[in-house]
Amino acid sequence: MARMTMIEALRSAMDVKLSDDPGVIVFGEDVGYFGGVFRCTAGLQAKYGEERVFDTPINESAIVGLAIGMAAHGMRPCVEIQFADYVYPAYDQITQEAARLRHRSNQQFTCPMVVRMPTGGGIFGGQTHSQSPEALFTHVAGLKVVIPSTPYDAKGLLIAAIEDPDPVIFLEPKRIYNGPFYGDHAGKSVPWSAHPAGEVPEDHYIVPLGRAAIRREGADLTILAYGTMVYVAERAVEQAGIDAEIIDLRTLLPLDLATIVASVEKTGRCVVLHEATRTSGFGAELIAEVQQACFWHLRAPLLRVTGWDAPYPHAQEWDYFPSVSRVVAALAKVMED
Repeated sequence: MARMTMIEALRSAMDVKLSDDPGVIVFGEDVGYFGGVFRCTAGLQAKYGEERVFDTPINESAIVGLAIGMAAHGMRPCVEIQFADYVYPAYDQITQEAARLRHRSNQQFTCPMVVRMPTGGGIFGGQTHSQSPEALFTHVAGLKVVIPSTPYDAKGLLIAAIEDPDPVIFLEPKRIYNGPFYGDHAGKSVPWSAHPAGEVPEDHYIVPLGRAAIRREGADLTILAYGTMVYVAERAVEQAGIDAEIIDLRTLLPLDLATIVASVEKTGRCVVLHEATRTSGFGAELIAEVQQACFWHLRAPLLRVTGWDAPYPHAQEWDYFPSVSRVVAALAKVMED
């Protein structure tokens, strides 16, 4: 075991796969010599050479299009889109080509590729560096969608994603790249703890896709969260003094509905938490699934705590985020019913 931040864990995952599989290729904007804008690929080009880790032009559709061609011919590209906000020019390639390749070819071809993207806010990046577009990909049959919340999971999930035979959208919450952070309304970024790194094996291991993790067991209510919001949920539960069960989804597609249902049937209450805007966010799908599967077990209405339905604010991003206080208020409301 070694102590790693999420950035270091992701780099370790790519290092492991570049080492054990000559078909793995890493490329994207600035991921080579510079090592990525967040340094996730630092040192990999020097270790594996420019043919295995290389820079591309600022052309997201070309990055993904090249990856699809490589994947269809037996390679396993792991590409980086510098910010999730930049992915829209490649959305056609991802949804119309990568996601459909297995089915449209009658399984003659598969598309084992990973598209890594930093997602969410927390760095004052403004509207074009802070979006949370996960719901746009969970609507697309043929994709898998992953959002880790810990260094251990980040490495294990990324290795599993690279080894998967189908395309995986791998969203990395930049706000927790170097450890969990929350903020106050003055916009200050405050570390969650003095120990942002986690224990991570240095060699190969996987965290299976499609399995949620119970971060905290409880009997009063269930909180469904992923990415940065797992830590917001934990702090809210501490402040509220409620015996809540916190489920970290980890993989949004495929969704571990069995773990969710078992928890809600036990607690009878559910709060859904995500950073993305409320309308048509992934929380709506979660609520629909819980309502359908657990209706006769529910003791209170389901609630969502999300980002606002507004363009992402630059200077007021900490007011945009679902705050600990907003989550505490939601927990109290659900417990009243």
